[in-house]
Amino acid sequence: MLRLVLPLSLAVVVSVGLDAARGSGKEDCVLDFTVKDIDGNDVKLADYQGKVLLIVNVASKCGLTPQYAGLQDLYEKYKDQGLVVLGFPANEFGGQEPGTNAEIKEFCTSKYDVSFPMFSKIVVKGPGIHPLYKFLTSKETNPEFAGDISWNFAKFLVGRDGKVVARFDPRTTPDDPKLVAALEKALASQ
Repeated sequence: MLRLVLPLSLAVVVSVGLDAARGSGKEDCVLDFTVKDIDGNDVKLADYQGKVLLIVNVASKCGLTPQYAGLQDLYEKYKDQGLVVLGFPANEFGGQEPGTNAEIKEFCTSKYDVSFPMFSKIVVKGPGIHPLYKFLTSKETNPEFAGDISWNFAKFLVGRDGKVVARFDPRTTPDDPKLVAALEKALASQ
């Protein structure tokens, strides 16, 4: 364990920052989390306040991987209305995301022209689950849409207030009428 001696004011800032990144257990909505982007930089999800988010656990070597094209199309169509797709690579299902963050970024941009935000590979189920996904799947924090992630490309629709408003099965394609209707309803809400 590394111990640093810091002035109290700096120690408080460091402590608060670490709690937010790990998930302090006091989060009320998705916007309370800090995550790492695909390049390893911290991103406060609070920066997306007022946007509608579609959070998706993604993988490069899955039968559902072509959904990247649909996610990109959805993003392009609705981004000016406030949609942001957030891609979270995960390797829990059949080892279908074995690459490094750099390899994943190269794959997504060269194969699917992904321009929506991509994040560092995380764990979305089981031991080591990332605090964001623990929040999304827990009955205590998200009772209406809780439950383990069953496969790659599970989708959580988050309203402008940071609250989850819908969840979609991995096989639900980005152009599915139910997903599009829920998305358009969330975008219409102010």
